[in-house]
Amino acid sequence: MIEWCKLLNWKWISLVLIFFVFQAQAQFLPVGYPILEENARRSQLLFGLDSVPQSFANRTLTFGDDLLWKLDVGDSFLNKLGFEFAALPVLAMTRFNGARPYGWGAYGLPTNRGFQQYASAGVFVKLGFLRFQIQPEFRASQFRPYSGFPSDFPDPVNRAKFFFWNNGDYPEDLSALGRAGFSWGQSSLTAVFGAFEIGVSTRNLWWGPGQWNALIFTNNAQGFPHLTLNTHKPAKTFLGNFEGQLIMGRVEDSGILPSMNGELNDRFARPFSGDWRYLNAINLIYSPKWIPGLTIGVTRTAQVYRENMGNEFIDYFRVFEGLQKEQFFDETGSTVDFDQEGVDQQATAYVRLVFPKANFELYTEYGRRDHPFNWRDLTISPEHARAYLMGFKKLFPLDQGGKYIQVRGEMVQQTESVNTYVRNTNNRGLTWHTHTRARGFGNYGMPMGVGLGLSSNVQTLELAMVENYNKIGLLFERLENQQDFFYRAFLDDPEHRPWVDLSLGLLFDHQWDRLLFSSKLQFIYGRNYQWQLDPASTPEFPRGQNLNSLHGQVSLVYLWN
Repeated sequence: MIEWCKLLNWKWISLVLIFFVFQAQAQFLPVGYPILEENARRSQLLFGLDSVPQSFANRTLTFGDDLLWKLDVGDSFLNKLGFEFAALPVLAMTRFNGARPYGWGAYGLPTNRGFQQYASAGVFVKLGFLRFQIQPEFRASQFRPYSGFPSDFPDPVNRAKFFFWNNGDYPEDLSALGRAGFSWGQSSLTAVFGAFEIGVSTRNLWWGPGQWNALIFTNNAQGFPHLTLNTHKPAKTFLGNFEGQLIMGRVEDSGILPSMNGELNDRFARPFSGDWRYLNAINLIYSPKWIPGLTIGVTRTAQVYRENMGNEFIDYFRVFEGLQKEQFFDETGSTVDFDQEGVDQQATAYVRLVFPKANFELYTEYGRRDHPFNWRDLTISPEHARAYLMGFKKLFPLDQGGKYIQVRGEMVQQTESVNTYVRNTNNRGLTWHTHTRARGFGNYGMPMGVGLGLSSNVQTLELAMVENYNKIGLLFERLENQQDFFYRAFLDDPEHRPWVDLSLGLLFDHQWDRLLFSSKLQFIYGRNYQWQLDPASTPEFPRGQNLNSLHGQVSLVYLWN
């Protein structure tokens, strides 16, 4: 990378700065932003695809000028240079977990017990085609103690648990990283040319059509530094619209041993390498001109510890390597390069259909974390090493005043299929976002994609009345926790039952002038919490230990305009 930088001719860059001035809206809305992102997606169903032309599969939405405070430069020299200065909305988020951790998708706030606080604000500066957005984040967490993975299970169960813990980086307690701190957050320095953008960023990414989850990138973990080449709006061609992103980034391990029980860590935990991981990823999206409302896309990621990485061109752009494993075998039948260097890869494909006349959308995403041996292998065994999600949204008009009943739902399936028990493969038993050599697909101990927990599945349904930014409704959620571990540890044990969380949530969003208020309060009934047995349980009449808890979240957005 340093050698590439030496090739830059700064005199030519200065000429470009003088002769190319583009006027482009560019104040990026952080992915998963409370109220505003949901409202933009709803507008697409109500007012047509042209109202919000993005596909929502590569979240490059921008703040509207009506939400910002902008410096008025009039007809001055700065205006002729394309100068803009704006203050971005302020976001403050407070979360609370009662008896145990719950929740995901909060810009790197760790899932723990107690209170948590997140805050973000910033400014945007534009000069010609250069744009600079500085939007740092502040996080604080209470980290109250809670009942985690029990220490009294027999060794086979402990080994099953640490099998997944050692092939990932998702510890029970992240307090060792610090209870409070700042990060660069949703900041970036980029240059815009037409529909394209190039630069450096620490913004969170969201790839895929999901509303609450995505298989690759979401706002669950904090953003990571990366070089990016992407579209900031759809690139229009005679074939239709294209969007996409190519990144080269750096992600970090937490360095924290997984269990809160030091004795278990001493016996079963695998130490970290102490190195950072290089991440290369691509997202390609196509919306055909002849089928309005259809979006199709593919993604691929490849990560490897820097100490195991070469310096050839392909080492930096692994996403362009072949998808079939048979391409990586030499004459002796031994695997080379990819597996030997410990490269971890994931790939997904997704589809989204929007029907504005029916105020309805439908989407699905399917992913694999392991190469197929060849195309025949992919065809006859598509369920191997897979995860998927699907969801919908439907709006029913109530009157002419702009009120609607919103019904939306989503399901995520990470648990491996039965195929994993019969297939002869080195990856047998792993699950989504894990890897034997590169460990987990995470940043500082949190998954960058699905934040439910390893091999967990969820079904979510929301019923609400909405009007502009206002909403009142109910949320129903069923979370199956760490199913791959359960089947590995307790498949032949009739006494233990799966740990399943059933929850009912109350939703209330409202706008008071410049202040947007968003809230959620969930009542959680944890059946067979942490797979523990009730003290009164017997082998003849097994009974799990249950735990009731609360999960609450309040978000405040202050609009300067």
